[in-house]
Amino acid sequence: MSQRRRNAVTTGGNRSGIIIFAATVAIILLIGGLLILQEVLHEEPGFALENQGNYHLADIQEPHVPYNSSPPTSGPHMAYLTPGQIYDVQVPDEIQIHNLEDGHVNVQYDCPDGCPELVAQLTEVVSEYLAEPEGRVLMGPYNGIIDPVTGQGRRIALTAWTRLDTFDEFDEERIRTFIDAYMGLDHHVY
Repeated sequence: MSQRRRNAVTTGGNRSGIIIFAATVAIILLIGGLLILQEVLHEEPGFALENQGNYHLADIQEPHVPYNSSPPTSGPHMAYLTPGQIYDVQVPDEIQIHNLEDGHVNVQYDCPDGCPELVAQLTEVVSEYLAEPEGRVLMGPYNGIIDPVTGQGRRIALTAWTRLDTFDEFDEERIRTFIDAYMGLDHHVY
């Protein structure tokens, strides 16, 4: 075999190896890039708020820093929980926050003139979660739901530890997505 023919065979073999190597690297980079892009574009439900800590108050009347949202999503609170259930009265902020820290989700509504249809819709969804063995949901009225972005009053608030979603019209999918994302996530620092 002539030298020229050997060089052609060797060069062709090298080209195939380089092409396979380059294609493999390109595929790995593409997959890695897609995974990073998916993580960057993945939005968690609700608005993220600064963590105000988990200081335990000695008494519910103890003065503390103001909460950074209404309803609050973290901050000073009592050392005990209230049962996950449906309430007819507003649970004090200092009590409901500990529930959030322990992985509860709060579903609250602000209807000064009453909203029986909305309460019935929320109750239907929340009751399904409360029927689960790990159903950690608290539902009830809340006076003063404020959108954290616009500062406007809203009728519905969903809260989890450092997360808040507020809106006016019942949206079952939105509520379930929020509860499914955050229910059961414990935020105690051990």
